[in-house]
Amino acid sequence: MYSQLIKKIAEIESLPNSYVSDALRYFLPLAKVIAKKITQSNTPVVIGISGAQGTGKTTLNYLLSQLLTEQQFKIAQFSLDDFYLTKNERNLLASQEHPLLCTRGVPGTHDTGMLLTKLDGLLHQTENQKIKIPKFIKAEDDRAPEGNWSTVKGSVDAIFMDGWFVGATPLDPKMLEDPINELEKTEDITCEWRNFINKQLSGNYQKIFSQINFLILLEAPSFTQIYGWRQLQEEKLRKRNPKARALMDDDQLSRFIQHYERLTQHCLSILPELADVIFLLDSDHRIAKCSGLS
Repeated sequence: MYSQLIKKIAEIESLPNSYVSDALRYFLPLAKVIAKKITQSNTPVVIGISGAQGTGKTTLNYLLSQLLTEQQFKIAQFSLDDFYLTKNERNLLASQEHPLLCTRGVPGTHDTGMLLTKLDGLLHQTENQKIKIPKFIKAEDDRAPEGNWSTVKGSVDAIFMDGWFVGATPLDPKMLEDPINELEKTEDITCEWRNFINKQLSGNYQKIFSQINFLILLEAPSFTQIYGWRQLQEEKLRKRNPKARALMDDDQLSRFIQHYERLTQHCLSILPELADVIFLLDSDHRIAKCSGLS
């Protein structure tokens, strides 16, 4: 039963057979570990899935949710990406704080107040209540209309949240002083953008991450590899919606990915020490090593 479900999801997501093999070997046992945690808890278990762009965290989020739903657990799932500020909100933020903040992704470009409210609601929701979870359309670079949001009805057993810096801690301010790439060197000369991001990461994001009971890390081999995987993501978006307004060419993508380099490098450094389960990925997107899964 689970094997067929995994194969179906791989087909929907256009994933190779190797993904099915890795999922059967690693993700199915992971789902069993999470199921045990759910049965041992009197409150909803919050599962964090962290991984840089292109590591497959959103797919893993969906896969685990489906596997646990098959076991009759009630699951709520969302991505940190779903809580991006709208395009207009980011443009306003950019005009007030720093021009680079018009680009989604970094801490400070999410509606963390809404996320905390939704998370608290899910943690305490009763059978007669329901909560709407926002959706973000990356191909349009904007939040979906509320009529297209998903609805979670009744109490839940587990809440899955994925994101590229889920679980990250703030950086030492001294580490921000020297630019790490051309974007920081030429467009954040005074370090205002970097400091704003770090300050935001120190606030509501830590309140959100502190509620995670179990953290899963999909660890990329390097930032260079992450860039290549992000290119593949853009190609998938282009195939699904070739007329979308927010698709990027190679030059635009190169600049875009630099927004995330500093915090991604920080996550690669610290999250292996913080995660409960770690899947180290190789350059072919296969799981090369797993730790914490027993």
